[in-house]
Amino acid sequence: MQFLETLVDWLHEFLWSGLLILLLGGVGLFFTFIFKGVQIRRFISGFREIFSGFSLKGEKAGKHGMSSFQAVTTAIAGQVGTGNLAGAATAIVLGGPGAVFWMWVAAFLGMATIYAEALLAQKFKTKDRHGQTVGGPAYYIEQGLHCKWLAKVFAVLIILALGFTGNMVQSNSIVSAFAVSFSIPSWVGGLIVAALTAVILLGGIRRIASFTEKVVPVMACLYLVGALVVLGINSRQIPEAFSSIFVCAFHPEAAFGGAAGFTVMKAMQYGVARGLFSNEAGMGSTPHAHAVAQVDAPYKQGHVAMASVFIDTFAVLTLTAMVILTSGVLPGMLSSDPGIEVTQGAFNAAMGSAGGPFIAVCLLFFAFSTIISWSYYGETNIRYLFRSPAAVWVYKVLVVLLVFAGALFRSGIIWSLSDIFNGLMVIPNLIALVLLSPVIRAMSREDVSPLKKRRVPKLGMDGK
Repeated sequence: MQFLETLVDWLHEFLWSGLLILLLGGVGLFFTFIFKGVQIRRFISGFREIFSGFSLKGEKAGKHGMSSFQAVTTAIAGQVGTGNLAGAATAIVLGGPGAVFWMWVAAFLGMATIYAEALLAQKFKTKDRHGQTVGGPAYYIEQGLHCKWLAKVFAVLIILALGFTGNMVQSNSIVSAFAVSFSIPSWVGGLIVAALTAVILLGGIRRIASFTEKVVPVMACLYLVGALVVLGINSRQIPEAFSSIFVCAFHPEAAFGGAAGFTVMKAMQYGVARGLFSNEAGMGSTPHAHAVAQVDAPYKQGHVAMASVFIDTFAVLTLTAMVILTSGVLPGMLSSDPGIEVTQGAFNAAMGSAGGPFIAVCLLFFAFSTIISWSYYGETNIRYLFRSPAAVWVYKVLVVLLVFAGALFRSGIIWSLSDIFNGLMVIPNLIALVLLSPVIRAMSREDVSPLKKRRVPKLGMDGK
């Protein structure tokens, strides 16, 4: 066991100490440049697309896909999860308040990256042998790059990263939160979460879409209201907390008198790693949801994809970070195994005994919806690899078993394993995005043309 932990720590450090930060940041800058700041230009369009399709009871999803709103709620269900509650806490405990700044930087650049992912997912989506609409990086790597072996590598990695270890993280956080707030034994909580997972997964894409379109808007509103109430209580600490994010991003020793041993590299490392785990931009996961969206133009799904990153990081994750930083509980938890307990402690400090249960309930919605989305992403890649209904059923059984097993593990090693597989799956996806950038750029011209048409002035009868 000691050897395994040492190996996991080494791999985690190798991937996240610089390599992936440079790759993700570089690709994000590249697409920000070639799309001419699309995350700023099309910011309003993304939210307009989301709210124009808002519905808690849309058309039933099926073999032909789902609505754009159902696709984006499925994507947000995967994005807004444990990373927004426990992930924010681990980033701050391990990297200092400055980690939040690097989360923002990663998210801003990631908005351009996820725009590119959504466009490719729409272009290369296809139907499997059963007529089910499918898509994602494995499909655009094979069809766009004609590199089947790399597509298979990605498919295996995302199954391990999200379907297996990622879902273990979500389950572990749910059970830990309920153990602290309601004294529910881990094995009991694990059985309940596993049983609920089985019920949703057995219903296929139709039940998944129906679940996410109802749960995601409700859970987001519930949490946002609760976090804003806490920040109202802690309002006097907000300026200092906000300032510490920027100061500690470049001078981490300023946090807690320099006693915590934070460095700029740690702030970047944990900020980008947890930011990626949260918003998933560039990771290659959300394209599976955006591929099956039924839209009249691919770029419109690109707009809502960018909006989903903003909602995840600049809204939900930032509120969590601010609650933690204004609570005053952080110095006493720097030596702990960071997890959801830090966030619960921060809410308890403002809301009293109601804080912990509130976070436990929010986390149940957040993390469970992520389990459903990630399981669907893994299933799409099982279909790609095996093209067999039996393989899909075996996969679903394994997911349910691992969701239960995740409830019993120590959180630290699960987070590290998840980070490693997340990092590995990023590499083939980014290779595809860069090599297929001429295709993406050509598709994005359709997005620019409506803007140009609106700017053409109307001529009078005399041509003036």
